[in-house]
Amino acid sequence: MRVTRSGRLAGVMFTTVIILSACSSGATTAPGGSTGTGASQATGSAATGKKLKIGVTFPILDQFLQTVADGMNAKATELGNVELNIVAAQEKTDVQLGQVENFISQKVDAIVVIPVDTDAAGPMTEKAKTAGIPLVYVNRRPSDLPTGIPYVGSDSLYAGTVEMEQLAKLASAKGNVVILIGDPANEAAVLRTKGCKDVVAKNPGMKVTKEQAGNWYRDKGLSIMENWIQSGEKIDVVCANNDEMALGAIQALKNASLLDKVFVGGVDATKDALAAMKAGDLEVTVFQDAKGQGGGGIDAAVKLAGGGTVPDLVDVPYVLVTPDNMAQFGG
Repeated sequence: MRVTRSGRLAGVMFTTVIILSACSSGATTAPGGSTGTGASQATGSAATGKKLKIGVTFPILDQFLQTVADGMNAKATELGNVELNIVAAQEKTDVQLGQVENFISQKVDAIVVIPVDTDAAGPMTEKAKTAGIPLVYVNRRPSDLPTGIPYVGSDSLYAGTVEMEQLAKLASAKGNVVILIGDPANEAAVLRTKGCKDVVAKNPGMKVTKEQAGNWYRDKGLSIMENWIQSGEKIDVVCANNDEMALGAIQALKNASLLDKVFVGGVDATKDALAAMKAGDLEVTVFQDAKGQGGGGIDAAVKLAGGGTVPDLVDVPYVLVTPDNMAQFGG
């Protein structure tokens, strides 16, 4: 017999997202080595007194990616003499390519990109290389990233794997699993989904019964889960690629009075997710060091602009978050 969830704590804490005035967008909350090194290790214009200009383009500025932007601004302040121009492409590949072209025409010292589509980053890479401007990718790794172009981020396969391993443990390795997929064009969505499926495949008592792309958004996680509930098929575990979709699924399950019978997991350890975990609604998430990724991206860009070298992969590790250790992450 399947083990049910434990009792819930009362009072979900609500948080607000502070959007930087220089890089706000109309996006609603969705999604997504070591952290960036210190100022003493930075090289280039920032260290010699010249103002270093770095152009940064985001796909959107949702709750998670806003935290990445916060990390970038914090690193720029720490290094000194670094000026960031942060823009958002509103999830449009052509807009993002145009933003990179604008940075090149402005003769920035370096460009940092969190790609809209990891399968369509090639033109941005080629344009930056042709212009001789250092380029760094952060958070979402392009599928065709050439040697010599650094990526600062985390291993999404690991995130999906440890998320599902914890969910399988809670569910006694039994039951129907549904997967909420992020943007299928993003490497993170592909690898987190694979991690989830790999764990399910190792547990004969479990099977994936449904999967659908929610593109990282909470409202899509809500509507998808509502449709699944209406199908009448039993759901025991929700393995979501990010916290926003997990929170949407939680709301749908609450509305249907089914949450007590379902284990829900996500990725990112956002403030809202930690509040949901504290309330007893979310079983597991995986901390993705957004500020570490952002800071590491700017640190890498500064080094390259100064003629230094950066490894092709700067790994910012994920950490499993459960009710037992959530206090370490602000929960």
